[in-house]
Amino acid sequence: MNFLPNLMVQIFSKFNAGQIILFASLALVTVVYFASWWRHRASILASKPAPLVDYVVGFAVAVGDTLGIGSFAPTTAIIKLRGNVADEDIPGTLNVGLTLAALLEAVIFITSVLVDPLLLVCMIFSAAAGAWFGAGVVGRMPRRSIQLAMGTALLIACTVFTAINLHLLPGGGVAMALSGWKFALAVALNFIFGALMSVGIGLYAPCMIMLALMGMHPLATFPIMGGACAILQPVAAIQFFNNRRFSWPAVIGLTIGSIPGVLIAAFVIKSLDMTYLRWLVILVVFYAATSMLLSARQETLAVASA
Repeated sequence: MNFLPNLMVQIFSKFNAGQIILFASLALVTVVYFASWWRHRASILASKPAPLVDYVVGFAVAVGDTLGIGSFAPTTAIIKLRGNVADEDIPGTLNVGLTLAALLEAVIFITSVLVDPLLLVCMIFSAAAGAWFGAGVVGRMPRRSIQLAMGTALLIACTVFTAINLHLLPGGGVAMALSGWKFALAVALNFIFGALMSVGIGLYAPCMIMLALMGMHPLATFPIMGGACAILQPVAAIQFFNNRRFSWPAVIGLTIGSIPGVLIAAFVIKSLDMTYLRWLVILVVFYAATSMLLSARQETLAVASA
């Protein structure tokens, strides 16, 4: 009769309070996220089947995301190159379609790397609050504003990737916790990074750089980044579900394709020299950034000539 309670005690005794809070939060947002899918099941059944390439894209970007390269910038670049999703629907497609991958990464990272529980919880919920705010704003933005925001975000991503490849940014220190002004600044900046996720700039690169500048160990960034995305993406996705600004076929392909990508990257590949892959991503993302900004310019000219 006491088997189940004793088993639960043994399981939870392996985790600290911060991890238990996060797992409970992840479970909650997962339920709400799937409830949103269930409410829109008629739209799913009525949508066109996702082409095979969407599953492949989901798999590929999930591998890169799990290894630390991020998924939003390369996915945006591929979508823009293919032209299969309207520009104004790209932020919602990213947040809704890559949520399950983020949830899976979070569980893997949080259980594998021990970080200060208070910092972990505060950073994650700060990013989630930013995502809720940002997704609400993006849902009301016109196409041209989204194009300008995403084009600028992609150029920032290109700059960051280039700086990382040229070793112009720090590699980090040995700390697994922050205190004082560094703690407060990190939490505040993660709110901004969470909000920026809603316009298509991923949280991984800016969060990793910020924590490295503050002297944290590179491994410490993974549970923070993974946990933040796992909470904020479902939060943002709920907003996008409400305004329906995303593409169902792309979302379904990304969702299903990304799951094996995370598992293979985490348990089979584990580590990889990302330098050459990042140079390829830089080229593709730069194309997408210029294309997005040119689209915004064309929108402006069309309005002016109307």
